[in-house]
Amino acid sequence: MIFFWIAVIVAFIALEAATVGLVCIWFAIGAAGALIAAALGAGFWLQIVVFIALSGIILALLRPVARRYLAMKKRPTNADRVIGMLCPVTESVDNIAGTGAVQVSGKTWTARSMSGEPIEEGALVRIVSIQGVKLIVEPAVEPARSE
Repeated sequence: MIFFWIAVIVAFIALEAATVGLVCIWFAIGAAGALIAAALGAGFWLQIVVFIALSGIILALLRPVARRYLAMKKRPTNADRVIGMLCPVTESVDNIAGTGAVQVSGKTWTARSMSGEPIEEGALVRIVSIQGVKLIVEPAVEPARSE
């Protein structure tokens, strides 16, 4: 039975390496407990009970902690900083023709109109979002001037 539990441990570790989802590692730990039970001379049914109990306890106690610790946090990129900025159109924005460019912080970006309406070169636009490498823009509403 010792070789059986070693094979089970290796199989669960291989599955965990293939999935990388903290799914099988808990069962590998349970199989290690069953291996210890087998080495101490426990019967087959006791080994199965140790495997199931240890796997369940470890899964219930450690998986939530491990998931929280390993959770990927979305980090904004530098590109996200341009959202909301005002910038000039350097090439007329026309979604149908597939043209359009704006100048943002000294860099030229491809731009598309949010509404689909063309925007003329020289107009001032507000950046609404980023889709891939294109900025989605809308005409900027200039504040009313009091005279």
